[in-house]
Order: sequence, then C-alpha cells, then structure tokens
Amino acid sequence: MSEIAIVIVTYNSESEIGACLDAAVGTGAEVVVVDNASGDGTVAQIARRGVKLIANPSNRGFAAAVNQGLTATMCEYVLLLNPDAVLATGLEALRRACDEPRTAGAGGLLLDENGQPQIGFMVRRLPTPAALILEVLVLNRIWPNNPVNRRYRGLGLDYSATTEVEQPAGAFVMIRRAVWQELGGFDEGYFPLWFEDVDFFRRAVDRGHHSYLVPEVVAKHTGGHSLGKIPVEMHRLYWYRNLLRYAARHFGPMAFRAVSLAVVTGSFLRMTAESTLHGSLKPLAVYGRVVRFAGRCCVFGWRDEAV
Repeated sequence: MSEIAIVIVTYNSESEIGACLDAAVGTGAEVVVVDNASGDGTVAQIARRGVKLIANPSNRGFAAAVNQGLTATMCEYVLLLNPDAVLATGLEALRRACDEPRTAGAGGLLLDENGQPQIGFMVRRLPTPAALILEVLVLNRIWPNNPVNRRYRGLGLDYSATTEVEQPAGAFVMIRRAVWQELGGFDEGYFPLWFEDVDFFRRAVDRGHHSYLVPEVVAKHTGGHSLGKIPVEMHRLYWYRNLLRYAARHFGPMAFRAVSLAVVTGSFLRMTAESTLHGSLKPLAVYGRVVRFAGRCCVFGWRDEAV
C-alpha cells in the first residue's frame, strides 16, 4: 500500500483531467478524485482511469471536497493537486520534506505553459493587513515591486533550492494527515474557493508548524481553469467575501475594519474603471453588493452571510 495519496478536486474539468490523472497514476500513489457536480464529461474521463471517485450531487466547494478526499484515504502524506496540473517528476522529495519535524506541508515547482516558474503564485507569505489593503486598492498591480507586495508574493525567494515557506499554493502541495487532523481539516466556510489554503497554513503556523518549497518536484500548470467556469460577477463576490472572512479570523478588530474600508474604497475604483472600460453597468451591481457587505463589516464586524 502506498504511503502517498493524491487528492484532486474537479469541477467541469473534462479537458484537463485526463492528462492530470495519467501522470498521477504513473507515480504509484493512491489517487482519489472528488467531483463537485460537473456538468460536462469529467466523470466519464475519471471512470476510464479506474481511480477512486467521489461524485458529489452538488458543488460543495474546494475545502469540503478536500476534506472528503482526505477522509477517503488512510495515507499519511496527501498531495493536493489541481486538475490542470500535470506531474513531471516523482513525489518522494515532497514526502521527505514532510518528514521534517513540525512540518505541515511541502509544495513543488509549478511551471507555466512556457516552462517558467509561476513565481508569485506557487508560494507566498501569509498576507498581512497591509498586503490585503494594497491588493484591494489595486496598488499591487500599479506598483508590483513595492516592498509589501514583494514580500507577500515571495518575489525575492530563491526558487532553485529547498526553502522554508509560509504558504504553498493549494494547487500543488503535500500535507501531512496528522496536521490536517490537528487543525480540524480545511475550513468549509470558504466557499466555493479562495483563501481556504491560506487559512489552513495560517492555522498551521499558529500551531508552530512550517512548510517547504521543494523545487526538484515539478508539475506543469496551465492555471485558472476553474475560474472560467464561474461567472465573473460571482467570482468577484466570492473572492471579496472570503478575503474578509480570512481577515476577520486572523487580524485584530481594527485591522479587520481597515481591510473592510479598503475593500469599500477599492470597489468604487474598480467599479468605475470596469464600467468605463467595458461600457456596461453590470459592474455597478456587482461592486455595489461588495460595498454594502464590506461596509456592514466595517461598522458591525464580520457578517457570516452571503454578499
């Protein structure tokens, strides 16, 4: 029996999942796929490979699906792998890194379609209030090399050697079952995706655990395939809600309100820019909902409700 399992969460991933599964099965690891009610041919592609499949009747979100996948295997080392990531190496180096004392997880090197490392995505520092404020105010896009963003996105890290990091991306990270159990799994309140992996590693760090980047383990990653299946307006609503959920749980009250106020301000800026650029009033409705939600958070604290 393998010590390593690979858990893959799918949602309308028909065009990506075949290559991902073929490479995953080739590692000899146990493979578990949790499908979140795909409406295309994803399940048929999975069935052809003969791997363990959990087919949800509705979209339970990424965090809940990850928890289902870990519950379905008894392996101590579990690689979370996006369906648009194709393994190019074995996984043993990740397992060795996970054996280091107080290790929560280890991520590998993600390469884009041009073979370049996805710097700024595959590992990051845990976000500070300043990092999220600059993000929602669009300042990180205008001035990407500002010191806060460079630290947050790990732009100065050495990606050629095994390095201790704070937050490997959930797209390609091996975690230890014991730590997952200690933390009570992924927080399923981050629905349908975004910030659930950040929250997991924040809680791991708070418990005295650390993680690694192991560049000798490689996967090719197209990226963003799930985003195209979510309407743009819902993308905005989910992302802002989950950002504020994270801030409420891990920052003090004043810092949380500062982030909420930045979301209000940044939403007005984005709303104006997107409406002008696209000649549409649709951004007004979407960002109007974000502004109202963030405004209530700013005044009353976290609101555990839909945006």
